[in-house]
Amino acid sequence: MKLLLVEDETKLVDSLSHLLKKNGFVVDTALDGQTGLDMACTGIYDILVLDRMLPYQDGISLLKEFRRQGYDTPVIFLTAKDSPEDRALGLDAGADDYLIKPFFSVELLARLKALSRRRSKTLTENVLTAGDLMLNPLRCQATKDNEVIQLTLKESQLLELLIHNYGQVVTKEQIIEKVWGYFSDAEFNTVNLYIHYLRKKLKLPNLKTVWGVGYYLHKSKDVTRVAN
Repeated sequence: MKLLLVEDETKLVDSLSHLLKKNGFVVDTALDGQTGLDMACTGIYDILVLDRMLPYQDGISLLKEFRRQGYDTPVIFLTAKDSPEDRALGLDAGADDYLIKPFFSVELLARLKALSRRRSKTLTENVLTAGDLMLNPLRCQATKDNEVIQLTLKESQLLELLIHNYGQVVTKEQIIEKVWGYFSDAEFNTVNLYIHYLRKKLKLPNLKTVWGVGYYLHKSKDVTRVAN
């Protein structure tokens, strides 16, 4: 499990990083809210651990923006703000758990393991397949010919859209609206570029172009969802 710790107390960052790595987590850290948001939005983390009080951007606004962008990564607040109102605010912002400082290491580890179990189950249940191509949209990972390829968030969202419309043409207008947003400044050249990225990374001869219209995945099999 890859974990992002966003905390501005450097001593706590050092001690928590050591504890978490010792217990099998891969840990990256950020010391302020803006850096934390930028790192979180890469989509590569399985769990986020956030402080409430952070420089540049507080934990609540960080989490709200993170959720607004469509990420459902499990998040636990680790904070000294302990009133019932504070807890409610954190959970309402989209947190999955809320732990008060000071805390026992064993409790933190137990909560993180619970979140990781939930995360693993969700990841398994949301794998899309199209022929020999598999996509885990929550991890932004594609699997082809037994090779796991890491995608960027936009690449993953574009591929997910194509798989959901398997065998049908998706217009460039639809791609921009679904992947970049209706009010975005993305242009058709942006779509062309990301199609190029997918073809280069995944070697997809069945990713076809309908000139002047859009793109589609050409296969005869139906898309299926893998579940437990």
